[in-house]
Amino acid sequence: MIKPELLAPAGDLEKLKIAFIYGADAVFIGGKKFSLRARASNFDIPQIKEACDFAHSYNKKLYVTTNIIPHNENINGLVEYLKDLEGAGVDAIICASPIIIDTAKSETNLEIHISTQVSLTNYESVNFWYNQGVKRVVLARELSKKEIEEIILNTEADIEVFIHGGMCVSYSGRCTLSNNMTDRDANRGGCAHSCRWNYDIYNGDEKLNDELSFSMSSKDLQTVKHISDLIDIGVHSLKIEGRMKSIHYIATVVSTYRKLIDDICDDYEID
Repeated sequence: MIKPELLAPAGDLEKLKIAFIYGADAVFIGGKKFSLRARASNFDIPQIKEACDFAHSYNKKLYVTTNIIPHNENINGLVEYLKDLEGAGVDAIICASPIIIDTAKSETNLEIHISTQVSLTNYESVNFWYNQGVKRVVLARELSKKEIEEIILNTEADIEVFIHGGMCVSYSGRCTLSNNMTDRDANRGGCAHSCRWNYDIYNGDEKLNDELSFSMSSKDLQTVKHISDLIDIGVHSLKIEGRMKSIHYIATVVSTYRKLIDDICDDYEID
């Protein structure tokens, strides 16, 4: 049994430092290019270098998202950007597209993690990417604990799962609502969170919801009661969602899960 990594989000340097100070083992951020969450205060290369230096000074890790689903016009500058990330000292990149993965493998020595956007739901798919040189896989958020355990038992890849925060109403983030309703492509960093809007429901001209509006994505993920089980089955990294969330959110959520993980692992006498 291993003590899992607690992985936190950060939208800027201040939030990153708060995440580490309040107990994160690693932080994931987005750069100015090739990252989802385009409206977050994403990091340029000098800021990524500063973030890496801060993380490594505490013997912690920094991951950078390069998880867009690129169109032809999004590929320009990919090699140079990945080399800049490597030069800055990032510990891994999080990818969803084979072109970004293959480019990182051929042009850099960056560690590669597969994004939840890839929707990996079985160990054969996980092993495919592991055999391609991928170190870690972030599983689809649609899996049960039993399914996660079966994958862990049948792969050598490190397994990361989300434990807190927003749950995309579409299959692991493969949403077209935002694109169709607002011309903002969720899979290229422009999600308008259309699933969080309030809607009225009609049957013809008859409005069916007189009192309450309807929202497709009304609840967030919260696994406090299940952390012990996830540790038991051997999950390597427990991931909090929320690069666009506040400093208060990061400090509160990270510190809560930090104490919980430490208490559970102390009971197990895990180092």
